[in-house]
Amino acid sequence: MNTFLGLVIIALGSFCQSSSYVPINKVREWSWESFWLVQGIFAWLVFPLSGALLAVPAGSSLGTVLSADPAAALEAAGYGVLWGVGGLTFGLSMRYLGVALGQSVSLGTCAGFGTLLPALFGGMNLFEGKGLVLLLGVGITLAGIAVIGYAGSLRARNMTEQEKRAAVKDFALTKGLLVALLAGVMSACFNLGLDAGRSLRIEGVNPLFATLPATLAVTLGGFVTNAVYCFYQNARNRSFGDYAKRPLWGNNLLFCALAGALWYSQFFGLAIGQSFFEPGSVVLAFAWCILMALNVTFSNVWGMLLKEWQGAGRKTMAVLAAGLVLLIFSLIFPNLF
Repeated sequence: MNTFLGLVIIALGSFCQSSSYVPINKVREWSWESFWLVQGIFAWLVFPLSGALLAVPAGSSLGTVLSADPAAALEAAGYGVLWGVGGLTFGLSMRYLGVALGQSVSLGTCAGFGTLLPALFGGMNLFEGKGLVLLLGVGITLAGIAVIGYAGSLRARNMTEQEKRAAVKDFALTKGLLVALLAGVMSACFNLGLDAGRSLRIEGVNPLFATLPATLAVTLGGFVTNAVYCFYQNARNRSFGDYAKRPLWGNNLLFCALAGALWYSQFFGLAIGQSFFEPGSVVLAFAWCILMALNVTFSNVWGMLLKEWQGAGRKTMAVLAAGLVLLIFSLIFPNLF
């Protein structure tokens, strides 16, 4: 198996995901709930459906694939509903903490829970052999993310309120951290859903795309949660009129579609990338954590480009760099054994 090629593919998907919040800044005159729902239609319905169709063997149908194990499909969708809560609060964490710190805390929590829980449910002993390597790898990832979180607290301490608002309009450290932690725990349900849906495959399924039907099941559940909340917010804020602003449709649909495609790329890349890992290997079990670590790394690169760390000071930037180095080492660590 070509582990390096798999890592490169996952990294490409991760880079796209970490870029997905950039197009949203181009959406004009829509409330948060309106653009979140519309980009979600692309991210959680259109592109996952397109990806799942790639897994359908010639002469078969997507319905046949999804009905290969109906109980597994329903379980995956159920985890998707829970993940949807994480998706909602994940968006809010960006609002209160910015792209860099918001994704760092959320994805760090998600990395730990999303990697270790499937291993535990699968009966792996985390205190010996491959299980111990997996546990140590997750620990290194979380240490790197904790260091980045500390850099974020230093930034908040050293910046004036005016500087904070200039970098992140609705900056609120305490509220943002609580929201980001909740987002991370609930977002980990995505990988639990993928694990539950592993049996959604029939003879002839292309191994490169084998996990994409399960991805669709999870995102369908997540879309339900997000749609209910967004429509509730539309009613509460009287923002249904956003969808009637026809002059904005071309611009806003374009950037929502781009954001959705970039977001979905992480799971498309994960599906293809992990097919290059040795079955039963530590690297395969660590794939989710690899994706989250890369997402944190690239999100902080975007945070620098968007000047969210501007004015943070040399010490803060040095701490941030140390955290990123730890994250990069966590990607290499499982391959050392």
